Amino acid sequence: MAENNPAGLYGFPPAELADGAPSAIQFSPLVPGAQTLDERDAGTLASMVMLAPPGVTERRYAIAQALRILPPGAPLTAMAPKLKGGSRLRKELEAFGCTVAESARRHHRICVCERPAAVGGLDEALAEGAPRFVEEIGFWSQPGVFSWDRVDPGTALLVEHLPAQTGRGADFGCGFGYLSRAVLASPKVTSLVSIDVDRRAIEATKRNIDDPRAGTLWADLRAGEAGLKDLDFVVMNPPFHDGGDEDKALGQSFIRRAAEVLRPGGVCWLTANRHLPYENVLKPFFKRNALKAEASGYKIYEAVR
Repeated sequence: MAENNPAGLYGFPPAELADGAPSAIQFSPLVPGAQTLDERDAGTLASMVMLAPPGVTERRYAIAQALRILPPGAPLTAMAPKLKGGSRLRKELEAFGCTVAESARRHHRICVCERPAAVGGLDEALAEGAPRFVEEIGFWSQPGVFSWDRVDPGTALLVEHLPAQTGRGADFGCGFGYLSRAVLASPKVTSLVSIDVDRRAIEATKRNIDDPRAGTLWADLRAGEAGLKDLDFVVMNPPFHDGGDEDKALGQSFIRRAAEVLRPGGVCWLTANRHLPYENVLKPFFKRNALKAEASGYKIYEAVR
């Protein structure tokens, strides 16, 4: 193992559960600016500490990438909440050939092991979690992206009721680009920026949309307005889960950001689960808002700045 190899970090494991190097390189696709696991050469990390993703295929892919990058004997610490993959972690690591020491703290399962000299099942896990063209929907996507292998019904309902847009706009939380592609069907759209916190979604959108009017931005909209201003329209299917837990503040922050980037008179179109109280969030930021459709557990709103 090269002495100057850096440590790796995937996500934000609770500090009290794992000792991560202050200079560790971040690899989570949900952290804008992080490095990419699959672009790292084999044997070039000294260690890895990861908060393992909740999805089985996504988690096995991330672990397989970590094992690919680590040299034999390098330490790997993987953890997850018990009900979000933690109960399966040990068996999954053992299936790769790791000898695992497991402990439990603060509702997490924590697995510590070393990268074995021979890793079993690596190629299969990497292939299962890799980007792919999903024939059923006709889009590139990847496990871990929101609704990665199907069109979310809320997004489908918004596309069904969305009128042709005009001018400059943005798609907040674009996913693999289904809504963005529908927006760009209007020749009156002059530019569209598709924004998502997930690098994999941004990469998929780039592959799915070949249009000179289209741009992408890997950014966390909760952190700011992403440098946009005076837009004519914003479309969105706001997220309402953070790490698997329902968080209404996520969608509320998207609405506030939309108000910040729209010009006076600009319009926001959004879809929302029926139970989410977005009406009261829209009122302080928009001159008027209207419920345009309601079906299959979703609501479509038009809000004018």
